[in-house]
Amino acid sequence: MELTIAVQNLGHGGLRNGSGDPDYRWPQLVERINNAATRVGARQVDAVLVQEAVDWDKYGHRQLGVAMRDLDLDAVPIPPSRSGYPPALLYRRETLGRWTHWNTDFAQETLHGFGVAVFDVGLPKPLAIVSAHLNPFVADKARDEAKLIATRALRYGPYGIVAGDLNYPPADPNSPSPDYAQMLPFNKSARTRLPSEVGGQLVPDRRVTEMLAYTGFVDAAAKLYEERGEKELLRKTATDDRIDQLWVSEPLRDTVVDYALLEDPEGASDHHGLVVRIDLGRARTDNVWEYR
Repeated sequence: MELTIAVQNLGHGGLRNGSGDPDYRWPQLVERINNAATRVGARQVDAVLVQEAVDWDKYGHRQLGVAMRDLDLDAVPIPPSRSGYPPALLYRRETLGRWTHWNTDFAQETLHGFGVAVFDVGLPKPLAIVSAHLNPFVADKARDEAKLIATRALRYGPYGIVAGDLNYPPADPNSPSPDYAQMLPFNKSARTRLPSEVGGQLVPDRRVTEMLAYTGFVDAAAKLYEERGEKELLRKTATDDRIDQLWVSEPLRDTVVDYALLEDPEGASDHHGLVVRIDLGRARTDNVWEYR
């Protein structure tokens, strides 16, 4: 069984700009997402993980309904969000089936919120999927969020996927350096180590995503780069770095078979999207532990 997963920060819901003025980019986002599968040689997208689903829960969840119609996907409920910038997750029921759990426990411990969507896809244990958006302001808080979300993604067993706008540099120390010339001061103070810690040098703060790796997750793009050596896989997804990422738990490492950025049409968002093709037939089925 194969899954194709698209990830996209919408930018203020795809409905407004950062000042709150109308900026209806949803049609461009629909085009980008609906064309994502072709970028990795797949027929269709089976799950879409979005961030900044601002106001998607307003007016009777109108925009969530629009998204389900335009993407021809079902959706789990919008998770609780302290910021009003929640992530959202849409899925193809014909592929994943009906969700068995939608768990938003501890969502209030994060800035933007999250939920764990759980599906029975024929593996020895369920598959859990999380659309994540980490705290962009303070790396230490984002590191705590990364640990919490990674742990909750393993709540139902060893098969978990965490993806979204992680807001921090990739964990691999061999990753390309951020584009510091494009990095705004407030992002520099969040995404780099304090000068006093590193001899006054500009050093990416990789500790946030390193926590995902330490909790047993694998960066899909980095994994494929290790195998193929194609620098295209490590391109930045936002202005200054590859901060949008998809991670799979270790038993799913070999399931990652393709990855691509989503850039067209231009202007759909201030973030590129990404798409990953996963072959669940390659999942490891040994050491299938119980959460405790």
